[in-house]
Amino acid sequence: MNFNPSAFISNLRYMGLGMLGIMIVIGIIIIVTVLLTKIGKK
Repeated sequence: MNFNPSAFISNLRYMGLGMLGIMIVIGIIIIVTVLLTKIGKK
C-alpha cells in the first residue's frame, strides 16, 4: 500500500463534501426536533 500525497490532496474535496452533507443532515434533524417540541408543548 503506497501513500500518494497528490491523490490525498485531490480527494480532500470529496471528503469535505461528505462532511458538509453530514452536517446538513444533522442540522435538519435538529431543526425538526426543535419544531416538534414546540408544536408538542401547545
